[in-house]
Amino acid sequence: MSQSDPTDNALAAIASILDQPESHREPEKVAVEEQPAPPPAIEAAGYSKLGPGPMAAIRFKWTVREDDGAYYVDETIGENSTPLVTGPMTKEAAIKFVDDRESDARLRFEQLKSEMTGRSAAANLVHKDSGEI
Repeated sequence: MSQSDPTDNALAAIASILDQPESHREPEKVAVEEQPAPPPAIEAAGYSKLGPGPMAAIRFKWTVREDDGAYYVDETIGENSTPLVTGPMTKEAAIKFVDDRESDARLRFEQLKSEMTGRSAAANLVHKDSGEI
C-alpha cells in the first residue's frame, strides 16, 4: 500500500481552483503571513511556517514541538486537520525539515501557478484567433 504525499493532494486542489475560467469579479486578496528571517539562535519548539496558497483551508503549516528532549514536526493542512507527525529528530534537523518542506511547497506552488497562467494565456489566444470573445 503506498502513502501519497499530502503536498501533492493540496497542490492538486489548488490546481483545480486555479484552472477555473476567469470571472469578472475582483480576485480575492490573500493575507500571507511573512515571517522574518530567523535569528542565528533559533528556538526550535514552536518554530512554525505556513505554505503558500489561495485559501487557509488548504494551506500547509509545519510546527516543531519538543517532547522529552526529542523534536517532532506536525504537518497540517488547514486549521482542523489531524497532523502528520515526523520525528523524533534533533532540533536542528526539525528546523531544517520545516524550512525544506516550506521551500519545496513554495517552489511547487509557483511552478503550478506558472503552468496554470500559461494554460490560461494559451486558451485566451485560441479564443481570440477563432474570433470568440
